[in-house]
Amino acid sequence: MRARLAGLTDDEYFWSPVPDAWSVWPRGSSTAPIQAGAGDFTIDFAFPQPDPAPFTTIAWRLGHVIVGVLAARNAAHFGAPPASYETWEYAGNAAEALDQLETQLGVWSDGLRGIGAAALGDPIGDAEPYPDLPLAALVLHIHRELIHHLSEVCLLRDVYLHTDLSAKGANR
Repeated sequence: MRARLAGLTDDEYFWSPVPDAWSVWPRGSSTAPIQAGAGDFTIDFAFPQPDPAPFTTIAWRLGHVIVGVLAARNAAHFGAPPASYETWEYAGNAAEALDQLETQLGVWSDGLRGIGAAALGDPIGDAEPYPDLPLAALVLHIHRELIHHLSEVCLLRDVYLHTDLSAKGANR
């Protein structure tokens, strides 16, 4: 994964092949119903989620993985600082997003190493929607989420690479 994300540019990070995609935006510049975040940048959301769901940029997908998939779980299970979509300071550029991803992956990996194999059979607990499931079920879910969303990011990088932006017009 690291090799596929290396060199991610700000243009790729914010690029959308379609208009009106959900993304990470400078505070106050989004048109989404909900603009979550504590810093200079916010991430787009709506509740309930529109049907069909909006297309999402690499910035949005990385924000989701960093906060909703990893940081919130790191806080709930491994003693990391509290994290939520509303309180997160979203990255305003690709390098910062990759640093946030690396940090959260490190906390997750170190946390898993620290609990030992026997704890994988313990109930997840009240921090998750299905508290009686074993921790192994959460680990499987998180890893599926990482594979799913980071594969989408890699695909978007491939599409960006093979798109003639001068002929089609760049979207942000």
